[in-house]
Amino acid sequence: MQRYVDSHLRLKDYALFRAVCARRRASWWTWPQPLRDGAVRDGDHDREVMRYHLYVQWLAHERLSSLAAAKQAGCSLCLDLPLGTNPDGYDVWRQRSLFALDVNGGAPPDSFFTKGQNWGFPPLHPQTLREQGCRYFIASIQNHLRYAGVLRIDHATGLHRLFWIPKDFSAPEGVYVHYRTEELYAILALESYRHQALLVGEDLGTVPRYVRPALARHKAQRMYALPFELSPDPKRTLRAAPTDSLACMSTHDMPTFTSFWRGLDIQDRVELGLMDQAQARREWSRLQKLKATLLVFLQPNGYLGKGRSGTSQVLTACLKFLGSSRAGLARISHQGIEKRLSLRG
Repeated sequence: MQRYVDSHLRLKDYALFRAVCARRRASWWTWPQPLRDGAVRDGDHDREVMRYHLYVQWLAHERLSSLAAAKQAGCSLCLDLPLGTNPDGYDVWRQRSLFALDVNGGAPPDSFFTKGQNWGFPPLHPQTLREQGCRYFIASIQNHLRYAGVLRIDHATGLHRLFWIPKDFSAPEGVYVHYRTEELYAILALESYRHQALLVGEDLGTVPRYVRPALARHKAQRMYALPFELSPDPKRTLRAAPTDSLACMSTHDMPTFTSFWRGLDIQDRVELGLMDQAQARREWSRLQKLKATLLVFLQPNGYLGKGRSGTSQVLTACLKFLGSSRAGLARISHQGIEKRLSLRG
């Protein structure tokens, strides 16, 4: 453990921050000025708590390293690169000049989130990031690829532009701020080559037309989430998964298949105030058409037996469809067990 701690210079500083948090039980934004600005003294924390956080980080490293070792046997660990970081966390406390602290990242209104989204984290400032040689972004990529054979980039549109919402404003009142796209892609390409890892850009939702060509140009896979690909038109029920995609049934911020198939997410959106009853009725009608055309598509193609329309049966049939597709990767989630399988070697 000591060798690991000594070889990671920022680790002690991180554990120190966590120990102060444990002592004060409050966000660093409320700390006294010297402490808020990083001047930590011996009496500001408990050394045993600091050692605990050092131990936890070393333990996480050991477990991830053991999983990463499976890469030699052809099984790669897939990790997610998050879009933002907790404003109350260590990164913002120690490197606050790198973040735009007076705004939050989010998304404008769309058909699913009709009031827009405020994700509650301060975005990276594109100019400051560049002035610092993108060191923070590079370190984040390297730390993930130290273990991952596949790295999924959350909200890949954020490599191009990010929706900034000023504090105390609502989500529809935000604006797009653009980033140095080619420089970020160059870093990703270089680090993925160095670590022999595959990149996947999450390109779901509102995606500008230039994002997917950029992903393809830089040899990054895209996402194929089956519910988003469904059409009520029987002539084009389900688009085939592209070869340069990761195919899946859902993502971490989508309804589960059961919720989608039973329409439970529609009621959830009504209760959250994202749609009214008239909109819910239209959405329910559309869902029934989607379900009918999907069943017609799955049965003659051999994925689903006649007379079978239970949720579990349809999910299994959809997984068979994904497994037989030309997608480069597939993420399979069924009965609480999730696996990521390489389909093309």
